Amino acid sequence: MRHRSGEVVAVIPARGGSKGVPRKNLRRVGGVPLIGRAVAAARDAGRVDRVVVSTDDAEIAAIAREWGAEVVERPWELAGDTASSESALLHALETLRERGTEVRILVFLQATSPFIDPADLDDAIGRVAAGSEDVVFSAVESWGFLWRHGADGMVGINHDAARRPRRQDREPEYLETGAFYVLDVPGFRAARHRFFGRTGVAVVAERTAIEVDTAEHLLLASAVAPLVPSLATLDVDALVTDFDGVHTDDSVLIGQDGSEFVTVNRGDGMGVALLRAAGVATLILSTETNPVVGARAAKLGVDVRQGLGDKASVLRAWAAERDIDLDRIAYLGNDVNDLPCLGLVGWPLAVPEAHPRVLAAARVVLGSAGGSGAVREAAERILAARERVAPGRSTSRRRVP
Repeated sequence: MRHRSGEVVAVIPARGGSKGVPRKNLRRVGGVPLIGRAVAAARDAGRVDRVVVSTDDAEIAAIAREWGAEVVERPWELAGDTASSESALLHALETLRERGTEVRILVFLQATSPFIDPADLDDAIGRVAAGSEDVVFSAVESWGFLWRHGADGMVGINHDAARRPRRQDREPEYLETGAFYVLDVPGFRAARHRFFGRTGVAVVAERTAIEVDTAEHLLLASAVAPLVPSLATLDVDALVTDFDGVHTDDSVLIGQDGSEFVTVNRGDGMGVALLRAAGVATLILSTETNPVVGARAAKLGVDVRQGLGDKASVLRAWAAERDIDLDRIAYLGNDVNDLPCLGLVGWPLAVPEAHPRVLAAARVVLGSAGGSGAVREAAERILAARERVAPGRSTSRRRVP
């Protein structure tokens, strides 16, 4: 949706330096670089016309472009520890003006907030566009009692320590999350600061309010990632899966002669058939060398590679042979030997009973268990995404090296 009175542009400042968490903007949460998450959130907001990343770092710039953002190269003097975000935003606005774009509403996002909800962005943009507020910033409601050191010990800041009212008898305060700020650009240019004029608050869900400033924050965000809805549709060209624990429940029956039997799900088979009919490539990768894996792959009519010590190398070669971007592949796994493959692809997926490290690496944790419809669920998500993506639109991000 294009705003009638001028461009609505999201700008994400993302410099290369970071003291608390080195290379912070490139760190992955739920299998996705923080800068990629911010770009995806902005692109999924219906009211945002363009997404711009302001950076001094070539790697950040490359990943930003892969995720669909335009890049503004930030001068080194605006990228140091003492440079303000406002200086980067004003520089981006001037650069866009030189490129022929007059921005009316600026959506300032911070990549350190990995769980920005596009619906929250659209609501805040709508309020500024309607003229009811000049600035809308994200925050969570807070009833916390704050303290600070005083001359004679701790002193209450927002309360009288001798008379502490009940939560239900208090009005909430608002804790700024730092995730996003929506600004009327003429007012921002005049004030040269993000807070001016009529300021409003966008109250966001607490689960989306994590800000990554320390290594502990990064661990917390990775743990929360599987619980937060994905930011983008599962639009891919291939589904690659492990076998044991994905097509099966990871259990096996062994006969007296040593033969092995597993249970598979007929719904998974239908899901694979639907993918093949839609032109989505499929592949099974397994570290085991077992006739049952080959038999199941033959039944499904999909490629299979077995007895693999290095699944990631095989996946990379398979993708290159078919000219499929790694970021256009979904990989569904369940155990630690899947981690290298999960780190390669754009859509790392996990079954809900997967190893904790796999859950942390996944961009999406499916609701269906291995052997109980996980493959079917992944297939249906892929097919649903292909129906929503406009014809001719490409979301390709990274070529196979």
